[in-house]
Amino acid sequence: MRLRRCELSTPASNERMIEKAAASSADLVFLDLEDSVAPNEKVAARAKVIHALKTLDWGKKTRAVRINDLETEFAYSDIISIVEEAGDYLDVIIIPKVKSAKDVWWVDVLLSQIEKRLQRSRRTGLEVLVEEVEAMLNVEEIARASARLEALIFGHIDYSASQGIDPTLAGNDLDTYPGDLWHYARNKVTIAARAAGIDAIDGPYLDFKNPDGYRRECTRSKASGMAGKWAIHPNQIEIANAVFSPAQQEVDRARKLDALYSEAQANGLGAVAFEGKLIDVAVVRSARNIIQKADLIGM
Repeated sequence: MRLRRCELSTPASNERMIEKAAASSADLVFLDLEDSVAPNEKVAARAKVIHALKTLDWGKKTRAVRINDLETEFAYSDIISIVEEAGDYLDVIIIPKVKSAKDVWWVDVLLSQIEKRLQRSRRTGLEVLVEEVEAMLNVEEIARASARLEALIFGHIDYSASQGIDPTLAGNDLDTYPGDLWHYARNKVTIAARAAGIDAIDGPYLDFKNPDGYRRECTRSKASGMAGKWAIHPNQIEIANAVFSPAQQEVDRARKLDALYSEAQANGLGAVAFEGKLIDVAVVRSARNIIQKADLIGM
């Protein structure tokens, strides 16, 4: 279990931004070798990633790297170089543009070979980006493709291009489309992830100068059951952390409800009255989800 309220994207070629990201309050920081790095800088950026992972103070953050698309000539060297040289300091690899379960399987096998050769007992986790229409069709198989897999991420910017969606609607900011353009896709990704016992994360919101829009999309993501959202700018971090954290009042109520129900079970009762309502195990499941997240946060 990891906290993923906010996953902060940071260009792997920018050392100053990497240092700031390491000192931020994001739960997870990923150093991006893909979209934010020019092709002629990708090889040099690997060395910067390795140096940053090994030398910076990351605190309790989850340390991740987004590799290049598996269909490029960069991906296999991204994995081998970074995991062999800095695998002890790396928690998660993020795989972009997966299309099927075999993409995840291939990375899993390569990681297993590296770990076996180096006799590493520490296993590198995986997150994958669902941002192609093929991936959406195969999302249930993708979610169960590897025991390393910890989260599915819905990348709606690339996904909108893959499906041919009007790019002016990709930010979900216009009234042209009635309701939430991403309602179906977010829910499908979340259902597949939850059924596989892993997290679902929402992708980026590009207008980082629009905090109200970002907060709205965080709220929509949370409502569907997602565990967090990407940030592309530090000013989005605190919004995501706040939206995806339970209020202290919710936590206190959940702990009280759980304790009361546990006591009732010990006395042979299957339901109990709480705040004027009959509470059974279905209600307690939601309360325990709140408690689990609060424990991760330290509330």
